[in-house]
Amino acid sequence: MPISTVAYIEFPGTAAEAMKFYQSVFGGELEVMDYTGLDTSDFPVQPGPDTVAHASLTGGALELRAGDSLSEDPPGASSEVYSMMILTDTQEEARDLIDKFTAAGGSVELPYEPAPWGDTYGQVRDQFGVMWQVDTPGPES
Repeated sequence: MPISTVAYIEFPGTAAEAMKFYQSVFGGELEVMDYTGLDTSDFPVQPGPDTVAHASLTGGALELRAGDSLSEDPPGASSEVYSMMILTDTQEEARDLIDKFTAAGGSVELPYEPAPWGDTYGQVRDQFGVMWQVDTPGPES
């Protein structure tokens, strides 16, 4: 099997909601597994009944894995040191994606406009705190 890399996000109890949202935006097949029926007796913290053990989104425009944090005081998913980059073929696709994020409670962090390197680029933070960079190669038309 060739090596592949897939992003994984640990959410503070919002993994199921986040992954359903990402599926609505990017399509694909979503599988979500909670801890029901799993032996968690050796875990330092007992997961709640709806805690996501593992979620997988595949087959759409995004491949992503996620789960809920088991720490007693989990950090949020918001960060200034990582982001997800979306490359679109057209500016219409990019604006549509940004609109989907903001309509669901996200915020534009950097307006989508011509960038110094010749692309059209912007940033949006979703309602879960994840930063998405949106880039369309080439000059604005």
